[in-house]
Amino acid sequence: MTDLPNPTTNPGDLVTLAQWLAGDFSNYQQAAANPINYAHIRVFFRPLPPGFFPGIGFYSEQVYDYDLWTPYRQGIHQLVDQGDRIYIENYGLTDPMLYAGSARDLNILNTITPAAINRRDHCAMVFRREGDRFIGAVEGKECLIPKNGRQTYLDSYVEITANTWVSLDRGLDVNTHEQVWGSEHGPLQFEKRESFADEIPIIKQDS
Repeated sequence: MTDLPNPTTNPGDLVTLAQWLAGDFSNYQQAAANPINYAHIRVFFRPLPPGFFPGIGFYSEQVYDYDLWTPYRQGIHQLVDQGDRIYIENYGLTDPMLYAGSARDLNILNTITPAAINRRDHCAMVFRREGDRFIGAVEGKECLIPKNGRQTYLDSYVEITANTWVSLDRGLDVNTHEQVWGSEHGPLQFEKRESFADEIPIIKQDS
């Protein structure tokens, strides 16, 4: 796990993080400059309807730009204020492909219910504010993902600004800590194409 800076967040940071997160992101520039090592990927974070979670939640999709209806990763995320940090709790969908396209079609998004998700234990991301960006990393080494016949743990690092998303996800062997899957050429670098911040439910901030 990557060490995080340790500043104190303020009450508005959760809303700011949500606003920056809400969007359609593309690594087109990175893929065009280095097509051998990087495919053109789109990442969507679409706010969930009010009431799905207490506070703010998101549905996410990661897709190859040439095949927008077949996401290779989907998730549900809940933002939780923990005082000096913000947790993003992660959930999986019991039937992910049933909701493919939810990031671009609100009619599909609105069919997702809390009964359709399962919490991914030990897979929360922990974010802290550092100036004009939020830095996040997965908590601990217990977010387990079987891959290629081996048990791995997720090592994930993210930087978010108002208009960019940089991420590096790797799966490391639980015994040897050798990389089993994930990028071998450095972080993916995304730029925001469209913001969905106006869809974020209004939440009350503690005074």
